[in-house]
Amino acid sequence: MKVIVVGAGVVGVTTAWYLARAGVEVVVIERQPQVALETSFANAGQISPGYSAPWAAPGIPLKALKWLFQRHAPLSLRLDGTLWQWQWMGAMLMNCTQARYIENKSRMLRLATYSRDCLQSLRDELGLQYEQRAGGTLQVFRTQQQLDAAARDAGILERFGVACEILDSAGCAIAEPALSSVRHKLTGGLRLPGDETGDCYLFTTQLADAAVKLGVEFRFNESIRGIHRQADTLRVETDHALYVAEHVVVAAGSYSRQLLHELGIALPVYPVKGYSLTLPIRQAESAPVSTVMDETYKVAITRFDQRIRIGGMAELAGFDLSLRPARRKTLEMVLADLFPQAADLSQGTFWAGLRPMTPNGPPLIGATSIPDLWVNTGHGTLGWTMACGSGRKLADMMLPSRLCDSN
Repeated sequence: MKVIVVGAGVVGVTTAWYLARAGVEVVVIERQPQVALETSFANAGQISPGYSAPWAAPGIPLKALKWLFQRHAPLSLRLDGTLWQWQWMGAMLMNCTQARYIENKSRMLRLATYSRDCLQSLRDELGLQYEQRAGGTLQVFRTQQQLDAAARDAGILERFGVACEILDSAGCAIAEPALSSVRHKLTGGLRLPGDETGDCYLFTTQLADAAVKLGVEFRFNESIRGIHRQADTLRVETDHALYVAEHVVVAAGSYSRQLLHELGIALPVYPVKGYSLTLPIRQAESAPVSTVMDETYKVAITRFDQRIRIGGMAELAGFDLSLRPARRKTLEMVLADLFPQAADLSQGTFWAGLRPMTPNGPPLIGATSIPDLWVNTGHGTLGWTMACGSGRKLADMMLPSRLCDSN
């Protein structure tokens, strides 16, 4: 059996790996010159099952209105000229009820915890090294209202076996000693000890190398022109060649919707732009131990070996990848406010990527209305968190007996 995977980000590469391990012939088509050069390249570096929650939540509509007028808002809106942008926002607002939030969060938690277990198994099996840390995530709160909401959310986490603990400001400083000098700014925090961190780009490139050893063929610098079904096969036409396979998996992130639109498949995926800033560490003792998530600004500060990455925010602006200086100032502000001596701001690498987000939160994994055409996209801000579980789940759906036999 031959399968074509469209997209070589972390989701596409993990999908290719699991299919190849089951004995399938896999070809990955990617428009970039190598793997993980788009959304997977410089994300916040989190594997965060405990932080798996939909953006569509009770209270978000009112918060969103307030954010539109704030300088350092976690969410910003710039009209992209499409009706789809309005439709997607409308669908998201419809999911901001308590009942839908609990349902969607539960689905995301199940996939995210399963995915973390898959990643740990892969790491042990292949000996992957990607500057990983297992120090958990500390979500810090600046208001009592945020802390109270976290206490309510902790009940959902505990129901799914996700370890968590509510901390006061002193507890936050114990978990992250570098916060000691700024603890007066914090009301408390939610610690998620089962979360991990690392460099998603390093992980994806190493897994791609392992996939090649299993026989996966990567075709770089090729853009998709069309996907067609003919007889019992699917044909993928690029600007360089024509590929034929029994199955096709579209794992092209935010661009998956465009690729499938001509086939009459309307994926509810919108590109939500996020930013990151990667900096060399100046004082190790003044840097975070793992990841600290500032709930007020929706910004994560993640520790690598010799670097810090600050990432987050959400911008609804279509496929615009321009680097806006105001967003960089927000990232710098959050770092300077919580870890003022940690890094050299003058040496930062500023980056933006498009997160493929569904209006309700859970990703799209499985078959489409066209036989043998599959999708694996819509992971939003949790692409790396859910990638291994999503790849394994899709391979299991396509080849249940083969994958079970490979274990």
